[in-house]
Amino acid sequence: MSGLNLTQLKNEIVRPTLDYLGLGGDAAVNLLTGTALAESDTAYLRQIGGGPALGLWQMEPATHDDCWTNFLRFPAQSRLATKMQQIAGVSAPKADVMIYHLRYACAVARIRFYRVHEPLPAADDPAGMSRYHKVHYNTPLGAANALGNIPDFKAAIAA
Repeated sequence: MSGLNLTQLKNEIVRPTLDYLGLGGDAAVNLLTGTALAESDTAYLRQIGGGPALGLWQMEPATHDDCWTNFLRFPAQSRLATKMQQIAGVSAPKADVMIYHLRYACAVARIRFYRVHEPLPAADDPAGMSRYHKVHYNTPLGAANALGNIPDFKAAIAA
């Protein structure tokens, strides 16, 4: 399966989205680019096999909703919430927006990682990024493979 051009995804979607949120930098850009590759091969907008995950970052609606309910709705996050609404183009974005709005899907995935207390891995550490993705984005029983996905994060760094 071939997906989007990884360099274009990184530089036309991921980098400007994260910069707009104020949550950019090379480590975040590489992590989000690699996550899209590991999660969907940058090709699938719905989870294969009928699962609930949506968008290139394959986020489940429950996780999307949790980002809003337990993080973005609080006054301390009003700046981020406003920026998320501006990206989505609506005041109360639903999870299905992640299917057709690449920047919004990227932004929600970044919020998911932003909520983690562990610092991001170094921008040039594909093994660290793959482990970080598995631990903080996937679940222990999820399909992500911290060793198997290292090539995805290497490709993201190189893009």
